[in-house]
Formats: sequence, C-alpha cells, structure tokens
Amino acid sequence: MAKALILYHSKTGTTKKLSYSIRDFIKTMDIESRAIPIENYVAGDLNGIDIIILGCWTSGLFIVMQHPEKEWIDFANTLPDLSSKKIVLFTTYKLLTGSMFVSMKKHLKIQSGQIGLTLKSRNSALSESNQLKLKEFIISN
Repeated sequence: MAKALILYHSKTGTTKKLSYSIRDFIKTMDIESRAIPIENYVAGDLNGIDIIILGCWTSGLFIVMQHPEKEWIDFANTLPDLSSKKIVLFTTYKLLTGSMFVSMKKHLKIQSGQIGLTLKSRNSALSESNQLKLKEFIISN
C-alpha cells in the first residue's frame, strides 16, 4: 500500500484544514495518509513514504513578493534528499499565489522538475478540480 505524508505550516488554521482535507481525500484512494504540522516533524516520518505533500500559507504582498514564512523555510532546509518521492506543493492564499511556488521550490533540495503537482486554495476547501488533479497525479505516477 502506498503511503502519503502531508507536512504543513499554518498560521490561522486555513492551511491546517486544507491539509486534513487532502489527507481525507487521499485515504479514499486506499492510500495510507497522515497530516502533521512541520513543528512536529521528525526525520523518521519520511521512512516508507511514497508521496510527500508540502504546504504553507502565502505570506507577503502582491504577486512578486510572496514567500513562505521563515518557519517553513527553516523546515524545508532540514529535509533530506526527496528525489525518490512523488512531491506535491500546496498553498492557501488571500488574493493571489503569484511567485509562491517558485519561492517554495528554491528552498527544497530538489530539481525543479521533481514537483509533480501544485495545488492552491483561497480557503480550506479541496476543490473538485484539485481533487481530480491530485487523483490523476497519484494514479499516473
């Protein structure tokens, strides 16, 4: 059975809710899945994980000044090589995500082509279109 781990950083609870929505959706595909905040992450959490889903809220102003919060950046810098994992990035936002995914990618120890999917939500809902994208990504890879 495939295993997925959702690691998230949330400020107001919106990203946390989205993380659990992603987790619950993935479980409907008979994939073992759990969501944990980045502050509870320990290195052994990645053992046996096939799919890693990393998320945070969009910080900053305007489209070009968006970035993950320092806590997420510090966390991303502690992650080991993820080249053997299927990787999904997600973010929650108020206005636009702009350069958020570019900024998230630069803090991870991965090649840019390793990100298989990006998801975004203005609220905590995992939209039907994002559900479809996530399902196609998981099934096709």
